[in-house]
Amino acid sequence: MSSRGRLRVYLGAAPGVGKTYAMLGEGRRALQRGRDVVVGLVETHGRPRTAALLEGMEVIPRRTLTHRGATFTELDTEAVIARAPKVALIDELAHTNVPGSRNVKRWQDIDEILDAGIDVISTVNVQHLESVNDVVREITGVPQRETVPDEVVRRADQVELVDMSPEALRRRMAHGNVYAPEKVDAAMANYFRVGNLTALRELALLWVAGKVDDQLDRYRADHGIAGTWETRERVVVALTGGPEGDTLVRRAARIAARSKGADLLAVHVTSADGLAGADPASLARQRTLVESLGGTYHQVVGDDVPRALLDFARGVNATQLVLGASRRGRFAQVLSRGVGVETTARSGSIDVHMITHEEAKRGRRRPVRSRTALTRARQLTGWALAVAGMPLLTFALSAFRDVLSLTSEILFFLCLTVGVALAGGMWPAITAAVGGSLLLNWFFTPPTGEFTIHDPENLFALAVFVLVAVAVSTIVDIAARRTRQAARASADAELLSTLAGHVLRGEAAVPSLLERMREAFGLTTVTLLERQPGAARAPDHQDDPDAWRIVASTGGAPATCPGRADTDVVVDDDLIVAARGGPLEAADRAVLEAFAAETAVALRQQRLQEAAERARPLAEADRMRTALLAAVSHDLRTPLASAKAAVESLANTEIAWSDADRAELLATAAESLDRLARLVDNLLDMSRLQAGVLGVHQQPTAVQEILPRAVDDLGPLRDRVDADLPPGLPDILADPALLERVLANLMANAVRFSPPGERVTVSASGHGDRVEIRVVDRGPGIPPEAHDRVFQPFQRLGDRDNHSGVGLGLALSRGLTEAMGGTLVPEETPGGGLTMTVTLSIC
Repeated sequence: MSSRGRLRVYLGAAPGVGKTYAMLGEGRRALQRGRDVVVGLVETHGRPRTAALLEGMEVIPRRTLTHRGATFTELDTEAVIARAPKVALIDELAHTNVPGSRNVKRWQDIDEILDAGIDVISTVNVQHLESVNDVVREITGVPQRETVPDEVVRRADQVELVDMSPEALRRRMAHGNVYAPEKVDAAMANYFRVGNLTALRELALLWVAGKVDDQLDRYRADHGIAGTWETRERVVVALTGGPEGDTLVRRAARIAARSKGADLLAVHVTSADGLAGADPASLARQRTLVESLGGTYHQVVGDDVPRALLDFARGVNATQLVLGASRRGRFAQVLSRGVGVETTARSGSIDVHMITHEEAKRGRRRPVRSRTALTRARQLTGWALAVAGMPLLTFALSAFRDVLSLTSEILFFLCLTVGVALAGGMWPAITAAVGGSLLLNWFFTPPTGEFTIHDPENLFALAVFVLVAVAVSTIVDIAARRTRQAARASADAELLSTLAGHVLRGEAAVPSLLERMREAFGLTTVTLLERQPGAARAPDHQDDPDAWRIVASTGGAPATCPGRADTDVVVDDDLIVAARGGPLEAADRAVLEAFAAETAVALRQQRLQEAAERARPLAEADRMRTALLAAVSHDLRTPLASAKAAVESLANTEIAWSDADRAELLATAAESLDRLARLVDNLLDMSRLQAGVLGVHQQPTAVQEILPRAVDDLGPLRDRVDADLPPGLPDILADPALLERVLANLMANAVRFSPPGERVTVSASGHGDRVEIRVVDRGPGIPPEAHDRVFQPFQRLGDRDNHSGVGLGLALSRGLTEAMGGTLVPEETPGGGLTMTVTLSIC
């Protein structure tokens, strides 16, 4: 199997910054280095300097497609793969292919070419990225119908920003290097305003910065770099679920806001060395606060809280760590330095902020629970008591040898042994029991000074002494293990609760779940592997990278097959989650399997959604086709029948028609054919709109010039329309032919539903940077709940008139208006009727 090709993407903030020029320049440099380079598809947009770079380069002929009677050209994916070059230059990554193409999107074509082992260089503008598409629409007011998933560009091996200041780009436009001269003024006054270009430039810079962060994290993980690189401010705030959490989150957010583009992360460490846990309700509230401030919430499990905090902070390359001042009392702080002091001492290059808060004055209000798990400190205490306590007790009892009996001395040693068992567990207790029995035998059991026992009762007492010590220490050890298991179960339950909330909030994307998995278990890499189609399910394929493909991965270098992972979890016959970062305990695997199962569900949901997205255009096309056939069989037949009847009557030589009758029949035929022509035009335009291939040529347009032509298009109905346009109305940015169609359709619809004798009024007015054109009728109007329904193709509200068209007038009008960057909104006319308002931008 050939290795997958490498993808390089040139990203720009707006058209005209030089992405295609940079791509062709890189292609020519690769040719000079001796690489086999072909041009799969390049759009020069009539720019001579860009076209000049194509000279002397091999260009793969495009594939020609016919759709709805029109001819289009697209990338010939099969020809590029058959040619098998080393590098292919393919422009416009987000392009939507013509229906009938091999794939719906061009990025899917490029994916096939990459799978064939061919390197690809492509281009894309930031406004076509799915994640910022709605933001760009809010900024520019222009919807972008062609988008590409961010993940496609993030997977690229190299993303290079083609940057240009707004002023430089506008100078390029003014010199005619971007658009034709007749389009420059309109473009610079609208989409290419300095404010729009500045905002788009910032979006592009921030997106590329995020991509660079991912590459840096991968590099640090691959090279085992644990230290912090302060390339970007990242503020981590530690949450305990206590009442001070809200204060800490807000303070951390203010610290992050001081640096442009800083990240805010909140982390809660679920401790596995005790049963005490955080209040889930408080953590949920604090999580909501963090996310509302633009941060992210994370949860990890760790025995050592300071170490877990610092491991997480270093893992995300954090520069600052925000902690709350201790709520423990002074006596507790004397016995133990606490999380804050320990974290500060170990922080290294990470700045630690200790934030005071009102709760620090009140101490801990939660009841202190007994920590019965055997920590390292307790074990050391037990050994100290066993090694030093027994000799000290022997020395103390030696002074009372004549006063105390052997039984009393045994009881003293037994009490000390039980104390050792309670403090340090089994092995220190057994050591104390054996050592204590030897000391008793030597110093207190007759004959003293030798290891012999003459009285059988003394022998029995010593045996009971050892048995009691072993029994007590065993119980203590079992209790400690049970406590640790309960703590682990509590931590796992809290982790699973977080997973459930993660899914319920709709965050079940596969990369997000893998990242949560990596964070929770302290792993370096988590990868979801899928068996290649046709690969046999043989045991030796566990170590064969060619038998598996990487679906998604997070962290450092991914495991390319299950055999190269430290831990692997089998989801089903074809899916395996492979993790690196050391083997996991058996108790952790159960939780890891829950995460893996949820990841598989998320993957299936994602693929079902993608399949639904691919099927939606087909379903829509089928619905349009069905409606069109119904319209053709019913609505188009009426004008065709009228015209045919009039022509056949005129052609009948057996009837002597008068001049008046002949003129009437000719007028009937002409009117029917005109209606038929309008219906066909509407059908064709609606088809172009649905296919996204309607040509829009926007330019400065005067409403005063368009409205008279639209009124004339009404024919005999023109006498029922009054125009009221104020003087000095500014020009708008529109396609004159399309705007004429929109106004003619709206006026025809208004006249059709107006009562006899009532006139339709058309008025216009300027509002800021917009012009509103209103078509007002006094008809029956439309209920507010039906306003959106009347814009659906092939719909007539109430189906009251089955001979007046196919129900496309309003749907087509809204589609054409939106294609020009405007809006069409219905409103109630005061006093009764309907007002259609067309809003377009001023030049």
